[in-house]
Amino acid sequence: MSTKFSFEIFPPRKDMPVEVIYKTLDGLTDLNPDFISVTCGAGGSSSNASDRMIEVAAAIKDKYHKKSVAHIPCINLDKDDVEKILGQLNLRGIDEILALRGDKVPNVEPKNIFPHAVDLISFIREKTGKKFKIYAACYPEGHTDSKDFDADLNFLKEKVDAGVDGLITQLFFDNNHFYYFMEKIHALGINLPVEAGIMPVTNKKQIERMVNICGASLPVKFRKILDRYGNDSNALQEAGIVYALNQIVDLLANNVDGIHLYVMNNVYVARRISDAIKTLL
Repeated sequence: MSTKFSFEIFPPRKDMPVEVIYKTLDGLTDLNPDFISVTCGAGGSSSNASDRMIEVAAAIKDKYHKKSVAHIPCINLDKDDVEKILGQLNLRGIDEILALRGDKVPNVEPKNIFPHAVDLISFIREKTGKKFKIYAACYPEGHTDSKDFDADLNFLKEKVDAGVDGLITQLFFDNNHFYYFMEKIHALGINLPVEAGIMPVTNKKQIERMVNICGASLPVKFRKILDRYGNDSNALQEAGIVYALNQIVDLLANNVDGIHLYVMNNVYVARRISDAIKTLL
């Protein structure tokens, strides 16, 4: 089985037309990814945010003829919301989903109809059977809300048993965390394809914010890059690309199932990495 190569993007802000994403998609689809996943945007986890995500996912499929994966973060959704989203996806011919709990939004009380991703996965399978291919998120260093790593792995096993077809990891900057995670899940009997989530760092404040949200640790050599190049955007972008490429080359040498690139809608970065590794895939 060949290694998959995919991208994650986010829709335009709600005050902008959906079509502004087309320039990004022009560049990304030329790189021939196996699929492009679409988030609901910053703070997304509402039926309105999902409408915008669906429009972008449908454009990937219909305008660019590429496979799209729709994100459904469920923490602020109820059953009617989820059924509406599933119905819209079905109408648009989108049959792959990334089922997520989603991030808590400040000053917004979660609906808690689906407090965890496993609740959403079970609901989708109950309502639609095998109509959708379902991906779930996994966390090489453990989810920030889990009391310990082993507890988080047990929660992952519950998600897999509920009907997951594939896994995509949270971003990480030390491949050793990923390899240890893979050993642990195989010991639990989880043998689904796992795509490694890699984020090329191009902005110091952005990565510090992301790390705060997801809990990924920063290795010493990565912190040195931030310290040395953090105030020079061009130098940091180049150093971030090289660091991500080193991670990816090592992962490919160790037969990773897939590389999922968190490109933050940056076509230049995606192209640099794609061009560098295309002979390795």
